Amino acid sequence: MKILMTGGTGFIGKELCHFLLGKNHQLTVLSRNPVKVPSLCGESVTAIRSIEQLAASDSFDAIINLAGEGITDARWSKIRKQQLLDSRINTTKQLIAYIKKADHKPEVLISGSAVGYYGNSGSRKLNEKSHPHDNFSHQLCAQWEAVALEAKKSGVRVCIIRTGLVIGNDGGFLKRMLLPFKLGLGGPIGNGKQWMSWIHRTDYIAIIEKLLESVTLQGVFNATAPEPVTNIEFSKTLGQALNRPAFIAIPALPLKILLGEMAELLLDGQRAIPVRIEQTGFKFQFKTLSKALDDVLFNQKRG
Repeated sequence: MKILMTGGTGFIGKELCHFLLGKNHQLTVLSRNPVKVPSLCGESVTAIRSIEQLAASDSFDAIINLAGEGITDARWSKIRKQQLLDSRINTTKQLIAYIKKADHKPEVLISGSAVGYYGNSGSRKLNEKSHPHDNFSHQLCAQWEAVALEAKKSGVRVCIIRTGLVIGNDGGFLKRMLLPFKLGLGGPIGNGKQWMSWIHRTDYIAIIEKLLESVTLQGVFNATAPEPVTNIEFSKTLGQALNRPAFIAIPALPLKILLGEMAELLLDGQRAIPVRIEQTGFKFQFKTLSKALDDVLFNQKRG
């Protein structure tokens, strides 16, 4: 299968590239720094700097769209919020424009989103049909999804992946948490009651593979493990995995002062359940947080 990918050099994307290459797929990766693509994604990967480089005669069987500025990389100023929107929506619009002009349409567009789509939803369980709470995270994801769904007008099967917190052994949100927890300084954030929907990167990649290969699947899928946890539970489980105490709570007020609106990512929560992907018969390799953390931390030690 010939696959075009955006976001291929990121924490998820580069691992996905190596997985797909191992399955003998042909990859083209969009990157602002194409020189680095072979070393990050694989020597056989073709790199392009702009979607506009693609001609109507260039054909792909599938497109995987994971591009976007890091949601937690900087405080949410008005300018930063626009950057977060533009990096997702403009790239997706360019993909839609390419699809419209392509002589051979891709069979499927798999496009990223996040459980932030649901906004702050308290403790209620969220399936793919659940009504969202309106905030910036919801607006960002909703606009991103709406643009991707435009591909349906060209006869393309569209799969939207609302991703939880991705756990892996060489980056992601967990990497930022490890040092204070290793020093015994970790603990709950705010009251710790907010829900955290997480997924092991291995399972995330397996979901991508499922959506690539299953020609009847389309629409929205929660890419989260079946057993989300509260922030208190997450802190306790991570502390146990590291054999460290995890009781030093981080008060909500200083976070709100320091991070502004971005603090909602830490203080709000979503209890997302992967109803639709499990209905397909998909089996998670890492259902529990303890198993996922043990795997990741073991790989780090081994590395």
